[in-house]
Amino acid sequence: MRARDEHRKSALRMVLLAVQLAEAEQGALSDEDIQSLIQKEIKRRTEALELMRQSGRTDFEAAELVQLEILQAYLPKPLSPEAVVELARTAITEVGATSLADTGKVMQVLMPRVRGQADGRLVNQIVRDLLSA
Repeated sequence: MRARDEHRKSALRMVLLAVQLAEAEQGALSDEDIQSLIQKEIKRRTEALELMRQSGRTDFEAAELVQLEILQAYLPKPLSPEAVVELARTAITEVGATSLADTGKVMQVLMPRVRGQADGRLVNQIVRDLLSA
């Protein structure tokens, strides 16, 4: 805040507010809970960007992109699709999955390993592709 970086200040204030509200509801938060809140803020910003683009409001788009990048810097590095495939293969082997019916079992083992580092939809699609092959 002392640097007078308005974009950083705005992004961090939104996250701090979300953290304070969650703490008021749930009590103390873990690091995973805070990462989840940051991810929700990122998702909100991404959705807002899409709405701005659809409505032609490109004047606010640059500010949202900067705030989005600031928030992403506070999360762990995302896993590459290749790394997710390897983790999915390991989970499939551990569970002994053989068909698409075992997707839930694999996801139950895999998601805690990739939480915060890979999108759930991407992970689900990779697991389905591996199990259907």
